[in-house]
Formats: sequence, structure tokens, C-alpha cells
Amino acid sequence: MTLSEIEQQHGVTYPSLYRQLERDGMLDVGEYGPDWYKLVYPTLKNRPTLLLHADDFELLSVKAVAAAMEELADPDDYRQIAPAFQFIPFAQTGAGDHYCFFAASAQDAEMPIVLLWHDQNEAQYLARNLQDFMFHMILNSMADQDTYNEIGDEDFRDQLEKTLGTHARYLTPEQAQVLSALLARDIINYEVTLPKGRKEAHRGLLTDTELASLREELIPYEKFDSCFAYSTTG
Repeated sequence: MTLSEIEQQHGVTYPSLYRQLERDGMLDVGEYGPDWYKLVYPTLKNRPTLLLHADDFELLSVKAVAAAMEELADPDDYRQIAPAFQFIPFAQTGAGDHYCFFAASAQDAEMPIVLLWHDQNEAQYLARNLQDFMFHMILNSMADQDTYNEIGDEDFRDQLEKTLGTHARYLTPEQAQVLSALLARDIINYEVTLPKGRKEAHRGLLTDTELASLREELIPYEKFDSCFAYSTTG
């Protein structure tokens, strides 16, 4: 199955940037399985595929995309997607929620990125288009070093540098410049205030406040983080 065959079968058109990523090998993540991290990941980490090092993001192979499209289009699928909506999955979270192109909103000049929750009747807007989504996800990675899994400072920087090395050409010059400037910073410790006033320690190249400010300045999107019901039965 190819992306062109998926387009023909489901009557969709992928964004040109996504097709460019395919041509450049940026979607070639292999087939996930028990030995993927041991056998496949080492071959990718020095030239990261699309958002390889992003938190809670698993890029789907074209074969997996085709299977996910079949599931969502199945009238017996438990999610019961409303006929007016067309979600085109390209990645998933560890919990099985799908990152999708949302192709049913005629008022949008571009194809937004949404997160399709599998266990509740909601889809969440994440970005106006794929380019802005990539920038947003890399910003998130820069703001949140994975200290839980004991990723050290050197590996943290190395992952980000290699990610920018393969992703910068797909971003705007301003986006790439901002990320490059952030990479030159010292790593800092900061606190995030959670609901009910609870504090949570974080470590990264920018704070959550700076991240929100940069997102608003460089990739403003009035629908960001808002949700809508995707089924008329749930």
C-alpha cells in the first residue's frame, strides 16, 4: 500500500509537506515490534525520522496508516466517526490516540492537525498545519528533558541537534532560527504550576511560559487546544 493508493481508496489528499517527507525517507520507521528499539532505532537515531525523539509520539508506517484508515472508516468501529468528519492518521500516542490530519473543515485553508482520543468522544486541535505541528513538538521537546528515563544533558542536546539537522529544512527560516538559538542556551531547572497549586519540577532549554509565548508569537492558532465531539452517538 502506498500513500497514493490510500488517497485513491479513501478520497483524501495529503498535504504536500507530508508527501515531501515521504519522498525524503522521513517516514521510514520500519515495522514496530518487540525488537524495534534494539534493531531499528539505532539505525535512525543519528538521522531522525519525523519527530523520532518527541515525547509520546509514534510515527506510523504507511502500512500502519492504511490499517488505521480502514479502522476509522469501518461503520462498525466503536468510535462511530461522524460521516461529516474525515481524519487521516499519521502517528499515535503510546495509549493509542491518533495524531491526524483533519480534512473535513472547509473553512480552514490548510489541513489542521488534531489528536483523536480513542477513549472519549473528542478530537483536540494541535496546530494549523503540519509545519507548525513539527515546530510545536520540537519546542515541547526542548522544554522537557526526559529525566524520568534518566536522559542526561549530553544525550538530550544530541537528540535535539540531530532532530534539528533533519527537520530544519521543512520549517520556516524563522522557526529554524528560533530553535537553533534555543539549542545554544544552558539547560535550566524550572517549576510548572499545576491545578490546585501543585508544583512540578522540569528541566530543559526553555520554560513552559516561554514555550507558550513562542507558540503564540510564531504559530498562532485560535483553535489550539480546543476540542470537539467526533461522533453523534457518544
